[in-house]
Amino acid sequence: MKTRESQLIGRRYTERVQCINAKWSQELRRLFISLSFLTMAVITAFAQDYSKYYENLPTQVAQVTPVTIPANVVNITECGGVGDGVTLNTEAFSKAISKLTKMGGGRLLVPEGVWLTGPIMLKDNIELHVYRNAIICFSPDKSLYLDPKGNSDRAYPCIRASKRKNVAITGLGIIDGNGSQWRPVKRSKQSDVEWKQYLEMGGQVTEDGSLWYPWQMKNGYADIAPTPKEQEGMRNDLIRFTDCENVLVKGVTVQNSPRFHVHPCYSKNVIIDGVTVRCPWNAQNGDAIDFSDVNVGLIVNCTVDAGDDGLCMKSGKFKETSPANGCADIVIQNNTVFHAHGAFVLGSETISGMRRIVVRNNRFSGTDTGLRFKSGIGRGGKTEQLYISDIVMNDIAGEAVIFQCDYADQPAGREAKNPTQQEKKEMKNVPDFQDIHIQNVVCRGCKTAIKAGGIPGQQTVHNIDIKDCTFVYNKTGQDIDAQTAQLNCVNVKLVENKKQN
Repeated sequence: MKTRESQLIGRRYTERVQCINAKWSQELRRLFISLSFLTMAVITAFAQDYSKYYENLPTQVAQVTPVTIPANVVNITECGGVGDGVTLNTEAFSKAISKLTKMGGGRLLVPEGVWLTGPIMLKDNIELHVYRNAIICFSPDKSLYLDPKGNSDRAYPCIRASKRKNVAITGLGIIDGNGSQWRPVKRSKQSDVEWKQYLEMGGQVTEDGSLWYPWQMKNGYADIAPTPKEQEGMRNDLIRFTDCENVLVKGVTVQNSPRFHVHPCYSKNVIIDGVTVRCPWNAQNGDAIDFSDVNVGLIVNCTVDAGDDGLCMKSGKFKETSPANGCADIVIQNNTVFHAHGAFVLGSETISGMRRIVVRNNRFSGTDTGLRFKSGIGRGGKTEQLYISDIVMNDIAGEAVIFQCDYADQPAGREAKNPTQQEKKEMKNVPDFQDIHIQNVVCRGCKTAIKAGGIPGQQTVHNIDIKDCTFVYNKTGQDIDAQTAQLNCVNVKLVENKKQN
C-alpha cells in the first residue's frame, strides 16, 4: 500500500515538475525572442542612420528618413504556417498580417524553412522579416495571382503594397519568385543544355524555333490566358510598392522574378539597403532595382547580377493622386553590378522628369553597358542636376557611356513599341538629356567608350559634361553624332586596347 501511495506521489511530483519546466521553458523562449528583437531593434536603429550618404554631395538632395515599425511580433507559425516546402502558406501570411494590423502593426517573422506561398500583400506598419535560413518560394500556380474581380490585366506581384505607409522587408533570407514558370526564353540566349532543360519542363516553342513560352507546363497547373503571348503579358513583379510612403527593403536576397525584382512606383521615402538581386543573365525583362517615379530615395550597399537593367530610374506620366511624380532626390552609392544590360540606367521612360540624382562610388563588372541613358519620342522628359562620379568598370561588352534617343521597347515575341505617328508629328514627350555631370570614371575593357546620338532638329542631348575619366576601349573611342549631341569632354583619356585583354 505504501509502495502504491509512494508511486502515486512520485508521479504527481514528476508531473508537477514537468509542468513547471514547461512553463519556464515557454517563458524563457519568450524572453529570448524579446531580447533578440530588442537587440535587433537597437542594431536596426543604428543601421538606419543614413546621414553619412548625404555628406559632401555636389547638389542639395532631400534626405530619407528611417522607416519605423511598431514593436509587436507575430511568427508565421502562430497562424498555421508550415515551412516544409510543400504546404501552401498564402492563408497563413494573410492571417499573420491581419493579426499584426489589429495590433497596430509590427514584425512578421519567417523562421528557418522553405515557405511555399501565393501572393503576399503588406499593409500599413508591417515588416516582413525573413530569417537567414528561410526561403520564401512563390508557387508556380499562376491562378493564385489573379485579381478575383478581374480588374487587372497583369497578375498580382508576389509581394505588393498599394497606398500604404511604413512597410518593410528585412532579414538575411531569400525571396524566390520562381520566374522560370513565367518568363519566355530566347533560343539565341541558351546553350543546348539549357534549351533541353526548358523543353523538359513542357512549354511551347514558336514555329520558327526562336522562342519558348511556359505554356501547358508539365507541372499540371493551368494556364491563365487564352494564348502564350497574352499570358506572357501578364507577368508580375516580385516586389512592387505602388503609391506608398516610407518603404524599406534591407538585407534580403531577391531572386528569379517573373519580371522586375524590386520595383517601387510613384512612392516617397524609399530605402533599398544591402539587398542582393540575382537571376540568370538571360532572364527576359529581369530588371533588378527599378525606381519608377520615386521621390526621396536611397540605394546603397546592394549587389546585382541580373538579366536586364541593374539600377534603373524610370518616370511615367503624371499622376495627381500619387505621393511622387518623376524621380527626384535620389542617392545611389556603394553598389556592385555584375551582369545587367545596363549598370546604371536612366529610362526608357523619363516623362515626368529626373531631378537631383547623385550616383557615386559604385563598381560595374561584366555589364552589357555601363552608364546608359535611353529614351525616345513619346517616352522622354527633362533631366536636371544629375551627378555621376567615382565609378569603376571593367569588361563592359558594349558602351561604357551611351546616350540613346531612338529607344523602342520590344517584348519577347511581340513587335517593338515605336512612337505613334501623332507623337512624331507633335514631337510629344521628347527626351531632353541635359545638366548631367560625369566625373572620375575609370573603365578598362569596353567595345566603345562614349556613344551619343539625339534627334535631328531637337535639343535632346546637350549640356553634358564628362570630366577626368579614363576609358580603355577595344574598338571605338568616341561615336558621337555632333549634329544631334553636344558633349563637353575635359581631360578624358581614351586608350585603345589593341591586345584586348
